Amino acid sequence: MRETRLMRDTLSVKTSYVLPPDTNQHGTLFGGKLMAYIDDIASITATKLARKPVVTASTDSVDFLKPIRVGDAVTLEAMVSYTGRTSMEVFVKVTSENLLTGDKDVAAISFLTFVALDENGRPTVIPEVVPESEEEKWLNETANNRAEHRKARKKHSQELAQFFSKL
Repeated sequence: MRETRLMRDTLSVKTSYVLPPDTNQHGTLFGGKLMAYIDDIASITATKLARKPVVTASTDSVDFLKPIRVGDAVTLEAMVSYTGRTSMEVFVKVTSENLLTGDKDVAAISFLTFVALDENGRPTVIPEVVPESEEEKWLNETANNRAEHRKARKKHSQELAQFFSKL
């Protein structure tokens, strides 16, 4: 029987000030900078579950919902939402806060997949994640649907790679 860990025990939170060097010509956070923050917090979260080295297998998407402006605080909350035998799905919620008014918005949502590695760099078994709250249960129960989309997208990517390798 596999070891289990509570979803809440994988929670990681990171808050950063958005400064002018972090922004584009519109005064909003560079998308690539946010994507780096997302991958960073997600890998910390995945490692908390596995307690082994992990690698990013995929980023399903980063849906930019609201701009994050210079002077805002950007907060990322990440949690392992589902586990397979050697891989896990990590959910990341990004919020922005206008520090002068206190207004907060969900600015982005992302799902990533990580694989845990053994000492030889091979996929290794990880603990099963156990949801408790309603939000955790919803994330966990809807993960299979996201996994199916992920598999279809990967197959399509492999077909594209094969096509373009012939050019």
